[in-house]
Amino acid sequence: MNALPVEFSSPPAPTPEGDAPHRPVLLQEVIAAFTAHGGGLYVDATLGAGGHSEALLEIPGTTVIGIDRDTRALGIAKERLARFGDRFIPVHGRFSEIEAHLAAHLAAMGKAHVDGILADIGLSSIQLDDPGRGMSFRMEGPLDMRMDVSTGETALDLIERLDDDELANVIYRYGEERRSRRVARCIKQAQVAGELSTTTELRRAVVRAVGPARVGGVDPATRTFQALRIAVNGELDELTALLDAAPRLVAPGGLLAIISFHSLEDRLVKQATRNRAVWQALNKKPITASDEEISVNPRARSAKLRVARRFMEDVAEDAGEDGGEDAGEDACGDASNNAEDGEDVASEDLS
Repeated sequence: MNALPVEFSSPPAPTPEGDAPHRPVLLQEVIAAFTAHGGGLYVDATLGAGGHSEALLEIPGTTVIGIDRDTRALGIAKERLARFGDRFIPVHGRFSEIEAHLAAHLAAMGKAHVDGILADIGLSSIQLDDPGRGMSFRMEGPLDMRMDVSTGETALDLIERLDDDELANVIYRYGEERRSRRVARCIKQAQVAGELSTTTELRRAVVRAVGPARVGGVDPATRTFQALRIAVNGELDELTALLDAAPRLVAPGGLLAIISFHSLEDRLVKQATRNRAVWQALNKKPITASDEEISVNPRARSAKLRVARRFMEDVAEDAGEDGGEDAGEDACGDASNNAEDGEDVASEDLS
């Protein structure tokens, strides 16, 4: 759905990006929401290369605190946004720790709240287009997948640590791959054989389990790569923590805008923003990219934006969690010539 509520009906033209390495998704729709709200202190919880923050800073009277755990992205954003001086405040860290990150800055400003929080939960092109990060199966690279390469276990570390059943559960829960047990068994067999050190080898193991890509369909490795990346970075836990903290941080009347890229994320955002004691949802259905934007930036095709306004009343909210088990096949047969039909992941940012 591309229709916007009345408050967003006249979005400004997008801010020129120059040679920036990342094209922010749904930029006009995001900036229209914040422009309607006016200037203030905003948090870009997923700073990336700074595209959204740059456009926010073009709104008169705006200050932006930008958070990112990717040091390379943070460096790019600092350079890009240097012209805004002290109106831009960069912070290295996880957005799940947003309250701790903001405490000193809010105290120094004499503020108790921010006027809005923006988070774009998808991967940036900085991460996807760097083979060394191991985020994409389209380029050969190490099985890393960490958003912050300075800390934590890699995807290969995770695979080596988990047994077959644990790996299958990760792939099922975070990738919604119904053949997760077969996939896990093939991956573990490749590991034992010494054939699992790169993204190409991981994809090959998945294809053995589920078959080759179908014409016009999603690559067979998409679900597995998504699952491993989510697990390595604790992405759903990160998002849950952000959604839990937002009501305590956003001032009454302030905004929460979240861009998600797959159903697991969107489900959490939808549940949180439908708490009518805390938030007023400003769009009944998620806002999606126009055909024009998708033609220019194909990675926007899966993006879903939900915007909510903070009510005046303070109230505690709860967070939900769901899970499940896969009842897929146990054996790792070669399915490369016998692909099964199944639903595509309709929300992949791993293009």
